[in-house]
Amino acid sequence: MARVAFAGIGNMGWPMAANLVKAGFDVVVTDISAERTAQFASEVGGHAAASAAEAVKGVDAFICILPTSKEVAIVADAVAATLPEGALFIDMTSGNPTRTREIAEKLSAKRVRMVDCPVSGGVPRAKTGELAIMAGGAEADLDAADPYLKAMGTSIHRCGPIGAGQAMKALNNLVSAGGFLLGIEALLIGQKFGLEPGLMVDVLNASTGMTNSSQKKFKQFVLSRRFDSGFGLDLMVKDLSIALEVGKEASVPTPFAALCREMWASAATMLGKGEDHTAVAKLSEHLAQQTLTGGNR
Repeated sequence: MARVAFAGIGNMGWPMAANLVKAGFDVVVTDISAERTAQFASEVGGHAAASAAEAVKGVDAFICILPTSKEVAIVADAVAATLPEGALFIDMTSGNPTRTREIAEKLSAKRVRMVDCPVSGGVPRAKTGELAIMAGGAEADLDAADPYLKAMGTSIHRCGPIGAGQAMKALNNLVSAGGFLLGIEALLIGQKFGLEPGLMVDVLNASTGMTNSSQKKFKQFVLSRRFDSGFGLDLMVKDLSIALEVGKEASVPTPFAALCREMWASAATMLGKGEDHTAVAKLSEHLAQQTLTGGNR
């Protein structure tokens, strides 16, 4: 099987790289934490590299999933001279489409092909290899990326040219973030009225108010008070900011999106760094001066 380098062995990257190993790829991992890459090689398989430049020697593809496009640009500069001519650069970061196009142009000058393939599904679906993947790039390059993507996801959507996958991911998260906040407000209203929040979630999931958040987040991470879904609040704010940038570049008015982003950003400021995105519910609770209960239902 092909040799592939994977950069970013975090909450999402670890299980994604592990699924590449399971699929039979010869995987070389690299991360800002040398201890983590060594642990991965020991527990999962593959090889640990001291740097991205070292990891990409002789590979067919380089895959990264990093916090922002800023880190992707730094890594792209570091590996551009070492990646073999014709190699594939698969960026699975929830990044900025405009910045990604700039990176792709620089890589193209080095005869390296780039596609952007951000994911949705969180850590649980990263572990099972059932991620939804939104892909952008030239058709031939996406064809070449398919074997790697199919090892990590079961729903692969070709959205358009380079950057299209990341635009779609940001807009997906905008819809998700708006639905989450509206659902939490509904639970707070209902609780004040006298409805039990756990029961409300059951009714929503059997009715037209059902959302991904009502199915997979409200009971699991909010009513339980766990707030540990594995996706950071700061990352959601980043994705919402990207969605607004896409809207601005397209000259589309975004009044609700702007309010949504402002509320998530306010929650991040109020709660501080390191919070899970589901903890945004605490902002709504603070405004309503009540705490949602019913996690045992």
